[in-house]
Amino acid sequence: MEYVYAALILNESGEEINEDNLTDVLDAAGVDVEESRVKALVAALEDVDIEEAVEQAAAVPAGGAGGAAGAAEGGAEEGGEEEAAEEEEAAEEEEAGDDDEEDDASGEGLGELFG
Repeated sequence: MEYVYAALILNESGEEINEDNLTDVLDAAGVDVEESRVKALVAALEDVDIEEAVEQAAAVPAGGAGGAAGAAEGGAEEGGEEEAAEEEEAAEEEEAGDDDEEDDASGEGLGELFG
């Protein structure tokens, strides 16, 4: 999640989202940077309008099924951007290790708290 936050910080400050800038932000935050994750995120965000994606995310109600309903209401083009972000997050979670798998298997997590 730190990688996505770093990209949002760069976007908000008007800086280009590239591997060097993303790595610098993550280093400044004390994150142990994995180059493969940085490259994957930069590639995933290449054709994404972050401002539009943030507005869409703010419009979607919190909850388990809210994201799917919001993507369906938003149209195919908007849903594609969200899917790209979700696929990137899924790839990052797979790289994170077995701890995430254990959390998913037990049903615990933020989704369970609010959904």
